[in-house]
Amino acid sequence: MAPLGRHLASEALGTAFLLAAVVGSGIMAERLAGGNVALALLCNTIPTGAILVVLVLIFGPLSGAHFNPAVSLAFALRRELTWGCAGAYVVAQLAGGIAGVWAAHAMFELPLWQVATTARMGVGQWLAEFIAAFGLLLTIFGCIANAPAATPYAVGLYITSAYWFTASTSFANPAVTIARSLSDTFAGIAPGGVLAFIAAQLAGAGAATMLAQWFWGRTPAPVKG
Repeated sequence: MAPLGRHLASEALGTAFLLAAVVGSGIMAERLAGGNVALALLCNTIPTGAILVVLVLIFGPLSGAHFNPAVSLAFALRRELTWGCAGAYVVAQLAGGIAGVWAAHAMFELPLWQVATTARMGVGQWLAEFIAAFGLLLTIFGCIANAPAATPYAVGLYITSAYWFTASTSFANPAVTIARSLSDTFAGIAPGGVLAFIAAQLAGAGAATMLAQWFWGRTPAPVKG
């Protein structure tokens, strides 16, 4: 088992690359799509799903490739990660996510420090985030139970799909939500919508964790941390 420091570096770097892909592809898409929002969203979706597959493949053996506080907390609920380790993962994910946003801004020569102005509010948006996180956690736990080698591809495909079938474009990740509130670009979310998104995501992840326990039980795994 890798030392905790290596786990945390993996989570921070992986989350940074994820946010750089989400925000950077959003900036590029908006610049090239000529005002066609559907095309811009498609161009934002494909790199996000693709980078997730790559990141889970390369960092999965180190830290489990969570890149998502909801995932880390779910594994702690399943006693497959200690609560202390889960807390450290969350800090690493948040720091990595913000670093990834800043890297995207720097690459496109935008101000590093921004506050998003895109409002994402309302019951439909919150329900979408509940469903997005619920489906993501079911995807992860279902693959662990039945086809572990398929997990990277299933996660990437799920997020690619959920970008389009959820009203919120499937943030499904508290670290992503917080980091995207610091980017006033195509992928941004105004700070006023962050807490409700995170509450919905955690509720969806919790519900999926309980359902996965009923469906498949807890897959024996070493406790990390």
